Amino acid sequence: MSSPTGPASGLPVRMPRPRQPGRHRRPEPLVAPEGAPALVLAVPGAPSAGTRGLAEEVVSIARSELPGLDARIGYLDGDDTEFPTLRSVLARTAEERTARYEQAVAAGIEGVTEPEGPVAVVVPLLAGPDSALLRRIRQSVMDSRVAAELTDVLGPHPLLAEALHVRLSEAGLARADRARLFTVATAADGIILAAVGGEEAVQAAGITGMLLAARLAVPVMAAALDEEGSIASVAEQLRSAGSQQLALAPYLIGPEIEPGLLAAAAEEAGCSTAEALGAYPAVGKLALAKYTTALGIAPQQPQGVPVR
Repeated sequence: MSSPTGPASGLPVRMPRPRQPGRHRRPEPLVAPEGAPALVLAVPGAPSAGTRGLAEEVVSIARSELPGLDARIGYLDGDDTEFPTLRSVLARTAEERTARYEQAVAAGIEGVTEPEGPVAVVVPLLAGPDSALLRRIRQSVMDSRVAAELTDVLGPHPLLAEALHVRLSEAGLARADRARLFTVATAADGIILAAVGGEEAVQAAGITGMLLAARLAVPVMAAALDEEGSIASVAEQLRSAGSQQLALAPYLIGPEIEPGLLAAAAEEAGCSTAEALGAYPAVGKLALAKYTTALGIAPQQPQGVPVR
């Protein structure tokens, strides 16, 4: 029994945990600032139900990391009916912001100021640079006549190396955890990192490839999926260096390539292939990181990324 002055004798007194001061204090959860620009995910490739599901999962991850985030999807090759184009999404976002301001003024709300700054931050759903696709995304932003900021692509980044490792392990082509040292009979002893976007994309993929090589302790070389013979040539280099069991790791989200291209490249190189990165959680976190960096707000760093 407890008394008016506290628990009965002999029972522990439960006190509220004091707020931890100083540098070890847990950071307050971040929320999207009031009136912040929308995050518009620019999705390349032919729209499909699968592409839409992937994009929706990516923005869902971003929203879960930043409550209150206005996240939208614009398709580079959309039809403005089932799949809204990037241009129309930006135009609609601007119209809605103007309408909210006008409604607030009409309602006589005090302190309302005319919105300034970008209407949206456009984040390309691309792991690496692809000049042709980025040129089209930039043109769509310009054609919308909306004040929008375009960010860099998602990679290179350590979290993408983690995602590649997971996709390889899911396909039985790499150990899920080197520390456990369990045997994977089909584990590859050489990895071809497949990118699209020409030489620039291959160089960028190579940076993430070095991180992947450190994780797997096997050689990793990048090659251009969209250049004829590039995958086969890199496969030959790896075999000449002693690798016998090769695997193709797509340094791609997925929608940016034609269906069947990965399978054809893997067959040409005589190796197995993992799935594309898809909606791996790191993809959504990196899309959000591009957005927050563009706005100068600082959420918690994605796990595994050192704070500099």
